[in-house]
Amino acid sequence: IFIFNSSFRYRMIAVLAKIKKIYQYKLFSKKNQNIIETAKIFLKKNLKVDVESNPKISINSQKILDAKNKYQIIDSEINILLGIGGSGPTKRVAPEKFIELMNFCSNKFKCKFFLAAGSNEAEEKIINKILNSKHKDKCIVINKLKISETLPIIKNCNISVCNDTSFSHLSAALGVETIVLMTDTPLLYGSYSPRMHPILPDGEKIVTHDTLGKDKINPEKIFNKIKNILKLN
Repeated sequence: IFIFNSSFRYRMIAVLAKIKKIYQYKLFSKKNQNIIETAKIFLKKNLKVDVESNPKISINSQKILDAKNKYQIIDSEINILLGIGGSGPTKRVAPEKFIELMNFCSNKFKCKFFLAAGSNEAEEKIINKILNSKHKDKCIVINKLKISETLPIIKNCNISVCNDTSFSHLSAALGVETIVLMTDTPLLYGSYSPRMHPILPDGEKIVTHDTLGKDKINPEKIFNKIKNILKLN
């Protein structure tokens, strides 16, 4: 078993399960541990494998085309994934911020928005808030779809704007340039891939747990980043 964690508890579970070969991070060394570099060193040491911090997800080209046709994704539009959910309230940027971003985008170019979130009550409220805006007809909600249905849609997008959520990781791994809104987690979580472009709260030079910066995320800064990445200036 390979345990990518320094937890003594995980070690004891493996021992009690009578697993003979246990490979694990050094115990009690979690503090200041770099989640990317530690994993790379661990794999190199135990498996003699060099791993890049650039995960990739491959999808059948026909599934990508099928999604493009089903959801009428056209090349003349800028198709934007909005990852509006998050693992907790401090990681969810307010829907008003996304709506303001959508205003900027819609005033500049023809676009379509794919709303990605969870199905819990808090995230349904965020979706409904956006759907009650003037952008309703430009939105497609994908939070009820299976992951096998969701991935080809994301692959068809020109760019993604996501909270620090699973969709930011999926998007980057699919090769989509991904703007990650870093509000309350270490910067590394939204910058380990070359496809990731972190946006920090105004006034912050670094983010970590307890930054609590979601109210200082600047939609105009996100919009300018979109224009820069897509070369739309």
